[in-house]
Amino acid sequence: MKVKNYVLYITLFVISLIPLQGFATENKGIEEFNINELIDEHIGDSHDFHLFDYKGHAYSLPLPVILYTDSGLVTFLSSAFHHDNKGIVVVEKNGQRFVRYKEDIYYANADTPLTLNAQGDVTNARPLNFSITKNVVSLMLISILLLFTFIAVARSYKKNPKAPKGLAGLLEPIVIFVRDEIAIPNIGEKYYNRYMPYLLTVFFLIWVGNLFGLIPFFPFAGTVTNNILFTGMLALFTLILTLFSSNKHYWQHIFAPPGVPSWILPIMIPIEILSVFTKPFALMIRLFANMTAGHIIALSLISLIFIFKSVAIAPVSVAFTVFMQMLELLVAVLQAYVFTLLSALFIGQAVEETH
Repeated sequence: MKVKNYVLYITLFVISLIPLQGFATENKGIEEFNINELIDEHIGDSHDFHLFDYKGHAYSLPLPVILYTDSGLVTFLSSAFHHDNKGIVVVEKNGQRFVRYKEDIYYANADTPLTLNAQGDVTNARPLNFSITKNVVSLMLISILLLFTFIAVARSYKKNPKAPKGLAGLLEPIVIFVRDEIAIPNIGEKYYNRYMPYLLTVFFLIWVGNLFGLIPFFPFAGTVTNNILFTGMLALFTLILTLFSSNKHYWQHIFAPPGVPSWILPIMIPIEILSVFTKPFALMIRLFANMTAGHIIALSLISLIFIFKSVAIAPVSVAFTVFMQMLELLVAVLQAYVFTLLSALFIGQAVEETH
């Protein structure tokens, strides 16, 4: 039975590479295969969902574009940025002109819609972009999934609190693990209970978010955790919770470290203050870098087929890619555990009382 499941997973994964094959076929004879552009397209955020390629044409599901401009709010669908031969289209809305370049939206210039400097950076001005992108939709779907899941679990506990069954029985060991192995050892039995909702939310949000991006051949799946803005917001929440939970003992360790000679304090105090912000910064980078690196490696391995332009490399390439996807399943839960553990550790340092 397990062998059949593995075969099914490998088959679905290979099928999910069909859009990638269509991309390479579409550009064959036009330009050389560019692995950098391919990786940027697949791991970056987007204003639409790519569904499939058919006869050299890409079919996508457009998403709302919401811009706050000098003349007020402007909204339209991303399908307005359809591709022509040059790949750049100017959209006129409310008397203003916009152009999209590498999923960023700029004001279009009067003479040349898009201008680049010597380093290849766009010099056009940009409106404030509040668009519903692929990562935003993925986050909404994940939030709805978690909401319905735990509402069902809560109802199950109300009916049978002593012996939970089904989904409640499946999730109970995970909740107990977060409580007994993460919250209590790092925060303490006195205060852990007030932080359990946040720790559980972060743990399941990151875990499910990581798994969501690994679903084969599902166009609405996006890995929100390889977006540094998302990981940055989670780290910011941990920082805010830490600062608002801090007590007098926590700040004494920062501004008057015990056992430190007074002549070293001018050096130690700035370092301690800086550490308050470097800890959540490390949380942000760790989660972002690990999830992005896994996707880049998987895409690089499967791209070997097109780089060497040989089908002979396909078995090795696909085998290593499947291995990386299996490893990503472990990394998905491991990163959720590490982020939750460090968040609990930082909060525990803030609420620790004087011995």
